[in-house]
Amino acid sequence: MIAAGSIQEILNRADIVEIIGQFVRLKKRGANFIANCPFHNEKTPSFYVSQPKGIYKCFGCGKGGNVVTFIQEHEKLTYPESIRWLADFYKITLEESERTPEQQQQQLAEESLRILNEYAAGYFTDILLNTEEGQAIGLSYFKQRGFRKEIIERFRLGYSPEASDSFYRAATQKGYQSEILQKAGLVKDRNGIHYDAYRGRVIFPIQSMTGRVLGFGARILKSNDKAPKYINTPENELYIKSRVLYGMYQARQSIGKQDECFLVEGYTDVVSLHQGGVENVVASSGTSLTEDQLRLIGQLTRNLTILYDGDAAGIKAALRGLDMALGQSFNVQLVLLPDGEDPDSFIQKSGVSRFHEYVSSHKQDIIGFRIQVGIADAGTDPVKRSKLVNEVAESIARINKAEDFALQDHYIREASRKLSVDESGMVNLVNKYIRERVDQDKRQHRREEVMPAPEMLPQQEEQQVKEQAGEEEQEWQLLRVLIEYGGMVYEGYDSVSALVQDRVDPDLIESALVRQVYDSYFTYAHTHRTVPAMNYFTNFPDAIVQHRMASLLHTKNDISPKWKESYGIDTLNGDLNYIDDVDSTLSYFEFKKIMIMEEEISKKINEEKDPQRQSALQQSFMDLKKMEREIVKKHGTVAIKINRR
Repeated sequence: MIAAGSIQEILNRADIVEIIGQFVRLKKRGANFIANCPFHNEKTPSFYVSQPKGIYKCFGCGKGGNVVTFIQEHEKLTYPESIRWLADFYKITLEESERTPEQQQQQLAEESLRILNEYAAGYFTDILLNTEEGQAIGLSYFKQRGFRKEIIERFRLGYSPEASDSFYRAATQKGYQSEILQKAGLVKDRNGIHYDAYRGRVIFPIQSMTGRVLGFGARILKSNDKAPKYINTPENELYIKSRVLYGMYQARQSIGKQDECFLVEGYTDVVSLHQGGVENVVASSGTSLTEDQLRLIGQLTRNLTILYDGDAAGIKAALRGLDMALGQSFNVQLVLLPDGEDPDSFIQKSGVSRFHEYVSSHKQDIIGFRIQVGIADAGTDPVKRSKLVNEVAESIARINKAEDFALQDHYIREASRKLSVDESGMVNLVNKYIRERVDQDKRQHRREEVMPAPEMLPQQEEQQVKEQAGEEEQEWQLLRVLIEYGGMVYEGYDSVSALVQDRVDPDLIESALVRQVYDSYFTYAHTHRTVPAMNYFTNFPDAIVQHRMASLLHTKNDISPKWKESYGIDTLNGDLNYIDDVDSTLSYFEFKKIMIMEEEISKKINEEKDPQRQSALQQSFMDLKKMEREIVKKHGTVAIKINRR
């Protein structure tokens, strides 16, 4: 178990902007940082990060939390794994209590694949660098490719021995069971005999954006017509091929800095380019681009340049998946290398300066490239030219007309001219494909709606649900006031927290969760003789509270730079505006208390037989009504439903 003191040290040290900035390209806007949300596809940023509050919130998909929950959600880690990830990032040594055998077994079950992959990566690297076979075969191959020791270590390259079960024997001696070894794709079982899946191959560990080993690519070194040149880890809980880009961990900072991502096909292309000084490069590992891969790139840049071999296979590969990138508003360009060259060989022969010169002078946009390649292939064949016109129109239709109207219009004119077709006809064809795609999306959306629609609530019940939701929201707003302003002054009181404690009856709080946090606030204040800091709540042990705090404490109401320049306004809230906020929030509880008292007095009036006492009760009732009207006049209409007690 990780000691509480270590967890608190990490939470105090962790900078949410620094951490999220490792995965997402953040831009400063007012008091916040914004980005396209890494958790769902979007073209307009709705993901906000508050550095002072240590929280993030997406106003599109609703996800929010603190630095730990971000790592949990983005990297699919458990809470302890996220804490360890942050500890490793900040080089903090964790204090941990001794685990019982049961706890060790539980941890092994939860983290088995990740732990096994880390072990395997270390094993393959050790074999490569420290054994006679590894040096003679694996290391010789990498040196032949021109890879230096530091680049081998950066990418954690390795080698699997030719003996049929070397890794299997080593892993089982360490306690790994054959079932998990097979699930990870490291070992295979043939009629009860286990053998290593990657024997006699050099190993390329495939890492996540944070450096976790998700799986492996393995290249055969001996000629063997029966065996594939490359084999990869089968998909499992950690490794999903469509969501991974080789080299993203090593490239992510350079991609953000250069605001451009180079995409290549193979592992060795990535390693060679990195060694040559081109570090903003990743590989799709021979697959067509997927939405998840584009999302990874889109977190860092919208500029995508694809480098492919200049042969026929490279040209065909270049055209796969790129319409999807256009549809996600990427600036997609392609560079075909000279015949017989791939990125690996080209940079090793030409060097980094020549590489950049060639790329800069040979970039083509996807539409122009498709037209050029298509015309060369179609020649004068009318059927092929007609097919090409349709393919180009379909690609142009992928461009978001609302956001990139000028770009779409430009491509329509260029395509009409180069393909010798009527411009209005091309417009109609593009619009046809847009309509078809919209209809297809609608059909897909309907198919995905597998959950039956809930029965309609009777009007009275529906209204009650809305009222209860409104009441709970008011209670959460009380917490917000305490957290944001609790230590600030208020006339007649030492602080806002003292005011709240004096004027709010906690028994009026009906949400059990709100009451728990409310009581925690004043327990802390009493124990420490000071109000708790905001991170006490953004790092609250209850994950539901953490998520709620991200919504409660986050605001995206930023001041326009022009307003700031013209009027000197830095914030929407003036120095004393918090007093109005406090008064308005407390008015809800005062109003609620008055209504309860009115109800009780009303009952007594109906039950009282003495005219004098009845008159006194009626006067009290009128006084309460007057107080009620004053609150409404000052703060606006307050709608409260009183639960019968």
